[in-house]
Amino acid sequence: MDLRVRENPWRLMLAVNAVILIGVFLHKIALPPYVPYIHLLVDYHFGFTKRALIGAAVSLFSREVPVWLVFALGGAVWLITAGLFITLFRRTFGLGEKHTPLFVFMAGSPFFLKNFMHTLGHFDIYGCAFAIGLLMVPARSIAFVLLAALASMILILIHHIHLLMYVPTIAVIVVLRYYLVQGFDRRNSAIGIAALFCVGLLFFAAQVLGTMAVPEAEFVRYLASRMADPSRTELLSFSFIWYQPLSKEISDTWGRMPSNLLGVPVFALLIWLHAPLWRYFADLIRSLTEDLHRRVIIASIVTVSAAYLIMFAIVFDYSRWISNWVVCLFLILHAVKALPGSQAVPPLSGNDRKTTILGWIVTLIPRVGIVRPF
Repeated sequence: MDLRVRENPWRLMLAVNAVILIGVFLHKIALPPYVPYIHLLVDYHFGFTKRALIGAAVSLFSREVPVWLVFALGGAVWLITAGLFITLFRRTFGLGEKHTPLFVFMAGSPFFLKNFMHTLGHFDIYGCAFAIGLLMVPARSIAFVLLAALASMILILIHHIHLLMYVPTIAVIVVLRYYLVQGFDRRNSAIGIAALFCVGLLFFAAQVLGTMAVPEAEFVRYLASRMADPSRTELLSFSFIWYQPLSKEISDTWGRMPSNLLGVPVFALLIWLHAPLWRYFADLIRSLTEDLHRRVIIASIVTVSAAYLIMFAIVFDYSRWISNWVVCLFLILHAVKALPGSQAVPPLSGNDRKTTILGWIVTLIPRVGIVRPF
């Protein structure tokens, strides 16, 4: 056994990641789900409301919402997302020994599944799941563009911040999987532009018209009526976010900026720990046959990164945003791998000492966090 572990420690890393995931889950369910729970209570009772789609869906099946549903629903979505990613990785690279190091750096990254477990109940993971789905379905007709637009609109109804968080990555997936293959003609370009317009229009409707119109006291009373245990009033303490204007969110973010910037070196270090993966990504881009494809991919990464920079200036959950940005790069890497290349790119070496050390460090970090690192 010791000899097999020494010869291939990457399988042991996968086992350690599984144990850490269980530990993160047990820690998570012991914490009060302030933000995730209240989102399950909010529906369209008072008219069109932002961040209300999941709560409205829950209300179709249950009038009273127990606290455990946060973890049950969040856990189910996490399992679906993990299953989708494993399936996607198998389709793109295969699950053989030679690609196990790459799988460890992705699936075992503290930015990805482990952090989604730590943020269980938050809605970031829905964007990831939808993007993975769009990497797996056929992209041979304009129906793919319409499906991506529908997915983006659903995400905005779940939480309008998805316009910056996962919708840009979905747009990149559409460009790489459909437009670079099928080309840009008048018809599919017009449909793509119209789809972007509809997604943007829905976002502005959610931002402007989705603000709660009734007094907050009345809103809180309604939410309490949907609680399975109305005595837990502390779980309604975040009701103000349905009344808080964008200007207040920006003001709070910049007020916290000095302390939040202290975490930037930690984020930079965590990103550097994935250096073998980033080198592989760069090699994939350099190996592409078409120079146009390389330019589009670089522009796509810049666009996705710019969307996250805007988000950093608006909302202060920096650990979540950094983590989701890295996940978006993981997903774009899968789309790039499907493009025609002029030469084969060697997989990450499982025998390289530095790569192995970095793999162990990435494995042993349990998660990144929500606001500040760890």
